[in-house]
Amino acid sequence: MRIRVVKPAELDESEINSWRELRAGSGAPASPFMEPEFTRAVGRVSPAARVAVLTRDGASAGFFPYERGPLGHGRAIGFGVSDCQGAIMAPGLGITARELLQACGLSTWEYDNLEAGQDLFIPSAAERFEAPIADIGDGFPAYEERLRAESPKFLKSTLAKERRLGRREGEVRFVFDERDPELLRTLTGWKSAQYRRTGRRDRFAKEWIAGLVKLLHEERTPGCSGVLSVLYAGDRPVAAHFGLRSRTVLCCWFPAYDVEFARYSPGLILHLRMLEAAAGHGIGMFDFGRGDAVYKDAFKTGGLEVYEGFSSRPGPGAALQWVAREPVRRAHGFVRERPALAHHAKQTLNRLGKLRGN
Repeated sequence: MRIRVVKPAELDESEINSWRELRAGSGAPASPFMEPEFTRAVGRVSPAARVAVLTRDGASAGFFPYERGPLGHGRAIGFGVSDCQGAIMAPGLGITARELLQACGLSTWEYDNLEAGQDLFIPSAAERFEAPIADIGDGFPAYEERLRAESPKFLKSTLAKERRLGRREGEVRFVFDERDPELLRTLTGWKSAQYRRTGRRDRFAKEWIAGLVKLLHEERTPGCSGVLSVLYAGDRPVAAHFGLRSRTVLCCWFPAYDVEFARYSPGLILHLRMLEAAAGHGIGMFDFGRGDAVYKDAFKTGGLEVYEGFSSRPGPGAALQWVAREPVRRAHGFVRERPALAHHAKQTLNRLGKLRGN
């Protein structure tokens, strides 16, 4: 077997097609984050992006996208915003994680949303999480009926708020795939304000993330397309979401709303109409992504396993990575496992956000 490392833009068309074929034959959900288009978009905003191309008997047999940092520290491609991570490989290659890292010149490879089935890396995982999903494969009426049975108060309240929004603010309408870049800027403005308001780091303050979202809004391929969905009251946008879709999966990524309309819960209305429209476009799974939220619990029908941790090979780089990351990860886990402590932490972040706003 031969392994060569290239920049994402250096992949040729035959390699891109092999990547797609390997991914389609993997049996895993068709996450757009695992498609070559996502990696190539990251490559346009991150000079550190690389792909290890594995060749067996003259044919492409695997692809390992990553970003390389100082001291051989590697991260999953798009780390921090990618909701599905791992390698794309033919079965039975007989390579180990250490051998792959060595070929890439990496001492470690860090991930926070490693998908299930990544047997090369899962043994190194430190924690397992559930990413909530909604199964809409049987169509929206079947999903809505399930929601009515399992979360009747939630559905009734959301529909009532939608009617109230229409009566008081103007006719409610929804656009599943809005192409106007100005509305994307509106969404990112709302999202940045939400990050600051809740004491979180503003992701869109990072140039590479803002640039990546803009690039993916323009991406139109069956395996990975940016989808901007907008909820309007009259002519005014009141909530929006930007995510990625494949033929069968829509990934929730950046939802936000205009706080002026918060009393109507426009974000919940938006998600309900996104689920309806997605089912109408042949999508069978809505992936809410890792993370706890009350609205996810209300909408979900199941979950996918994802993993956090890092794979390494012996050396000083791996030791430094452990010292830098493991205490922080354990502290986060300690807080997550104690609901009261997690609640106080969230309140503290919100207070910090208000102070920053002042």
